[in-house]
Amino acid sequence: MKKQQGRTAPRALALAISGIAWGAAHAQAMPPAAGNDQAAIQEVIVTAQRTATPESKTPVAMSVLDGAQLDKAGLDTPGDIADRLPNTYLQNSYDGLRITIRGISSSDNTEKGDPSAAFMVDGIYVARPQSQNVSFYDIDRVEVLRGPQGTLYGRNTTAGVVNVISKAPVWQREGAVAVTVGDYATHKVNAMLNLPVNDVLALRAAFTWNEHDSYLRNGTGTARKLGLDRDDRAARLSAKFKLGQDADLLVRYETSRDDTNNDASVPDTNFYRGIPSGRPVWNGDSTDRVLTNRFVPFNAPTEQGYSHKKTSSLSTELNWNLGPITLSWLGSHRDYEHQYLYNFYYRVAPAVALGVRQHFDGDYQQDSHELRVATRGDGALQAQAGVYWFREEASDLYNFRDLERAGLPPYYVFHNDPVESRSKALFGQASYRIVDGLRATAGVRFTDDDKSRTGTIGYQRTANYNPATDLRELNVGSISSNKTTWRLGLDYDLAPATMVYGSVATGYKSGGFNDGCVAGASANGVGCPAGSAVPAESLVYQPETVRAYEAGLKTRFWNNRASLNLAAFHYDYKNLQLSAEAVVNAKPRYETVNAGEASVRGLEADGQLLATAVDRFTYALTLLDAHYTRYAPDGVHSWAGTKLDRTPTRTASLGYEHRLRLAGGSLVGAVGTRVSSAYLISVPSQQLKFRIPGHAESDLRLGWEPDGARWSLQARVRNLEDKVRPLTISGAGLTVPSNPRTADLRFDYRFF
Repeated sequence: MKKQQGRTAPRALALAISGIAWGAAHAQAMPPAAGNDQAAIQEVIVTAQRTATPESKTPVAMSVLDGAQLDKAGLDTPGDIADRLPNTYLQNSYDGLRITIRGISSSDNTEKGDPSAAFMVDGIYVARPQSQNVSFYDIDRVEVLRGPQGTLYGRNTTAGVVNVISKAPVWQREGAVAVTVGDYATHKVNAMLNLPVNDVLALRAAFTWNEHDSYLRNGTGTARKLGLDRDDRAARLSAKFKLGQDADLLVRYETSRDDTNNDASVPDTNFYRGIPSGRPVWNGDSTDRVLTNRFVPFNAPTEQGYSHKKTSSLSTELNWNLGPITLSWLGSHRDYEHQYLYNFYYRVAPAVALGVRQHFDGDYQQDSHELRVATRGDGALQAQAGVYWFREEASDLYNFRDLERAGLPPYYVFHNDPVESRSKALFGQASYRIVDGLRATAGVRFTDDDKSRTGTIGYQRTANYNPATDLRELNVGSISSNKTTWRLGLDYDLAPATMVYGSVATGYKSGGFNDGCVAGASANGVGCPAGSAVPAESLVYQPETVRAYEAGLKTRFWNNRASLNLAAFHYDYKNLQLSAEAVVNAKPRYETVNAGEASVRGLEADGQLLATAVDRFTYALTLLDAHYTRYAPDGVHSWAGTKLDRTPTRTASLGYEHRLRLAGGSLVGAVGTRVSSAYLISVPSQQLKFRIPGHAESDLRLGWEPDGARWSLQARVRNLEDKVRPLTISGAGLTVPSNPRTADLRFDYRFF
């Protein structure tokens, strides 16, 4: 029966889209309801296709959250926005941001790993997931593109793209400050000042500072402070220059520091029983219990955990109007430093877990440049082409202690220097208006990638290597790959405010290498002992590829008071990359393997309805079937038919906002809820499947906006149900929980 349903699903989705498109096109002629003459959905201009277009006329499945929405809802980190996005999960894990879009994700956040969804800030790719946990402040909008975006955005976009776009300087005075206080000792301050210096130069400065206490409870009887807290600050200075009548230059410099505690996990046994049997069962404990870390290691003491991140970035964007074309250049340099101490819960046998202390010190630099030309005007042909160059260099030191019970010496050390990644690409995309209302699009991109690492694995008595008493082996790898990705599409205007589109696209995520070395290899005087060598075929893993088919509809109707976005899609994945802790030659490693093939298909619907000038509804519905079609984690047991991680079959969300006019101002109330069916988080290397039960999560907001005043006030409660669930579960048993119920009060003041 399941196979029969799978074959009929695409036909049903196609019929559904056709029927809704017909109805929406005819609904545009309906007169508006009485009393609604002030209500209208505002158009949002986006750059999803690297040129400015209205969101409702962009033939891509996407979601947009503007700065005002983020501020009102209190969404100031990437992890906060996940529940507002169809089929999208952004989760702030202990080892960095993990992005899952339509079931496609990546969990290798080490220096050798790459994401499946690109995270960008102002159009610039941010390589390290640990530095993607940025604070949102003075944001213009966040664009989330679902589906492969390889033609215009390049490699590592098989799942999609998240682009955080900050506000640029403008030629008018602006100034604002916001102060937030809440439970868990929450304190936040945001400030912004925009000044036009003269007719040529405008400056904009923004600042944020955020802190709150840990959401976790220490049940170990020690004074150790735990993570799931917050302690970060950031500042940005932007300058925009008018270079004559036809060119402008935008320069941004940003710096940040994040001292949030890295000990942000609990054992998986807080949520599940029966793990030693290989069949975890949800235990349904209270929020207080699952957020209490009671693990006291028998083999070693714990230490106070910490994390110190420093980030700085400089970016420059030039746009030059050359008549029939625009020349654009986007260049950037980014530095990132990270030091931390983490206390691991590390399961070494079904019912035995060790305490492991990990010290880490890493330094990363990345540079990127993109030069692009694009046609101007509204002619029949719209085209763009460009070149792209990227380089990342890293050095890091992983120091694991307390693994003697696992047969290792007191210090198990990974020292990598350098780790290099380079990428070059040529790309182009063109759209041609065949007849009025009908456009055809074709795009292609050629990408060439090189990645290498030189390092050592040390088996040491102390933190410092001693050649007289310690052993050291090579940890080296390299891989080169290239791929041509392409996109073909058609879009058609059924009516002035209704567009249908279809596309087929390919995506590519670069390959990489695992820890270890091939027998006989040597570098810098360090060799690869035969007893520690790994086969060449398991040292590297191959690129991940996808071919995606999508059909969609975007419409505004009822006199621009209602909107509907629909997308139906089908993906065929090959060499899907999966990562987890593994034991290789009796030594713990972090391994990535190619999982064979997977199939993803689904339907997404979202939109909003302005019932009156003071009543707004938002809604979203997703249906998703994402599973492995060919995969055996241990080479014996087939996981064909097993669902991919974080792929609930159904989700639905509904929001309502009402504006009540009172003497002296407006009282604005809003409530939103999201309901999800059950889904899995799995550890294939250990044949473990953790089922996250179906759940609902709701938020509440109440604000006061005085007439003619420069200030406003709002109170917010998030996660009214006060239920938590695992966000990530590692092969060692480390589990990062979601946030409990929180409440805060925000005061905004505008100076101009």
